[in-house]
Amino acid sequence: MKAIVCESYGPIDNLAYKDVDAPAPTGSQVVVRPEAIGVNYPDGLLVQGLYQAKPDLPFVPGMEAAGEIVAVGPNAQRFKLGDRVVAYIENGAYAERVMVDEAAAMVLPDGLDAGAACALVCGYGTAHHALKQRAELQPGETLLVLGAAGATGLAAVQIGNAIGARVIAVASSEDKRALAVSEGAEVAIGYDDLRADIKRLTDGKGVDVAFDPVGGEAFDSVSRSMAWNGRLLVIGFASGTIPQFPVNLALVKGYSVVGVFWGAFTRKEPEVFADNMRELMEWATDERIAPHVSERANLADAADVLKRIHNRQTTGKIVLVP
Repeated sequence: MKAIVCESYGPIDNLAYKDVDAPAPTGSQVVVRPEAIGVNYPDGLLVQGLYQAKPDLPFVPGMEAAGEIVAVGPNAQRFKLGDRVVAYIENGAYAERVMVDEAAAMVLPDGLDAGAACALVCGYGTAHHALKQRAELQPGETLLVLGAAGATGLAAVQIGNAIGARVIAVASSEDKRALAVSEGAEVAIGYDDLRADIKRLTDGKGVDVAFDPVGGEAFDSVSRSMAWNGRLLVIGFASGTIPQFPVNLALVKGYSVVGVFWGAFTRKEPEVFADNMRELMEWATDERIAPHVSERANLADAADVLKRIHNRQTTGKIVLVP
């Protein structure tokens, strides 16, 4: 079978599209034939050796796959051949066959597109955990979303809207801002006058919750624009710059800086993670949220897709199709 293989840590271009052995399930493992494979920003960090974890080489990247089960291990009990599932794994999804333990797979609801299901895992999973457990976002609060046209940012916009918050989106172009508004933001602004715009839009109060997957100068502006009892969520650093935080701001302005590491959350609190995914599946089925799948690319083009994501040249969720 074909797969995308990281043979050495380095530039994304080094990824190889090559033949590898098809997986054979043992124990409670199942093999999925993907209809869609999710692409995420951390995948690019992982293959460059810049992520928190470093798998043994060589490895196949990718955390999300949705499709049909085509093989089951002897001890698998939850699923049978032909079932459609979406699965979350640490890596191994960029392939024509994906093996996971059945505990890591969830039934794909009838009518839910495989690409949309992939979006619900990492992107929506991160935003949902951040806003629900870490920020405890409440109806009527003001939510600021940086990087609001990306996969995770759009998820935060939609989830914030579903919770009943007032959502202010921040994006780098008119097209991206228009997309964020169409997905549930009340208003969208750019980065050039971020601090002044936040002050204007909140009547000087500041934002109750800030969702920041960008970092850099934008974080510096937001850190000075928080409301009393606010929660500034640190999601990631798509700008490439990890900011330094003046801790006196948290003291004087009375807000919290809250780290969000979704991958660790899924391992440390698996039952809460499972509850979150059930809620997201229900919201998607009820159309309270609607994942924006902007592109379906060939599996062979995974490196190009990852590079565009890291260069902030994409919107919404991109999935690979074997």
